[in-house]
Amino acid sequence: MSDTIMKVSHLTKRFRVGRGKYLTAVDDVSFTLRRGETLGIVGESGCGKTTLGRTLMGIYEPTDGTVELDGTPLHYKDKKEMQRRADRMQMIFQDPYASLNPRMTVSEIISEGWNYRRMFTREKRKEKMLELLRIVGLNEEHANRFPHEFSGGQRQRIGIARALSMNPEIMICDEPISALDVSIQAQVMNLLINLQRAKDLSYIFIAHDLSMVRYISNNILVMYLGTQVEFGPSAEIYRHGAHPYTEALFSAIALPDPENGRLKNRIILSGEIPSPINLPKGCKFCTRCRYATAECGEKRPELKEIAPGHFCACHHPLTQNP
Repeated sequence: MSDTIMKVSHLTKRFRVGRGKYLTAVDDVSFTLRRGETLGIVGESGCGKTTLGRTLMGIYEPTDGTVELDGTPLHYKDKKEMQRRADRMQMIFQDPYASLNPRMTVSEIISEGWNYRRMFTREKRKEKMLELLRIVGLNEEHANRFPHEFSGGQRQRIGIARALSMNPEIMICDEPISALDVSIQAQVMNLLINLQRAKDLSYIFIAHDLSMVRYISNNILVMYLGTQVEFGPSAEIYRHGAHPYTEALFSAIALPDPENGRLKNRIILSGEIPSPINLPKGCKFCTRCRYATAECGEKRPELKEIAPGHFCACHHPLTQNP
């Protein structure tokens, strides 16, 4: 069996926003995800991270490109295949308040997939549902309660249990801790890490918290205005980010040491963010890049390998700057 569980090639998602006008939310993104590892996806709000996750999950149909699981391309219009994909891929949503049906009990929420597919007997469903509650740190007494009776952290645990119910191989985590208190964030992160080790799960982890992404990720994909600007091993990206946007983005990471934090060179980006409907001809980041040249405004950079496993889409990557 191949070590690569998912391969994404030139994935693009456009939304029509008017007569003859389209917003390109995900633009020509390619990456691989290895079995049992975590890919972190980072970038500013509106860069296309969530749209990418939802397109991979099948909530949105891609405009172009392919997604392969174990070498087999996914066909988004085939309903039966969509059900088979749901058995292998599940998603943890950002908002634990909006992602759970308020009219269903916890037991019904977790068992929904089994009921839809007519899996297991009633007694077996109850047994497996209670087992999942224990795995995510909840009790049997929670099974008959409704979502509004829980805290944010508990609701996110219910969402994780629901995602685990189909025994997936891949979990797409769309900012699963951003709506939680800091003390609860650590509990949910440790739960995700323990589940990954116990069940050999592969994660696509979408987040704004760059320190948390560094903590959990093996590889990192950096996005800007729907475009993949850098991809590579987590340690390499954090030590030697080659794209100017990556450099600026990671300079915002807060350090726990106040003295060193004062000395840190924070890069403040200037210039206008291009409209996602009327994008510049060349590099999308050229209007804010302090290294931009005339070539950057005229020609779109290609994603090239600048080190083993490290890719960057820039005419002047920082590793080549004097």
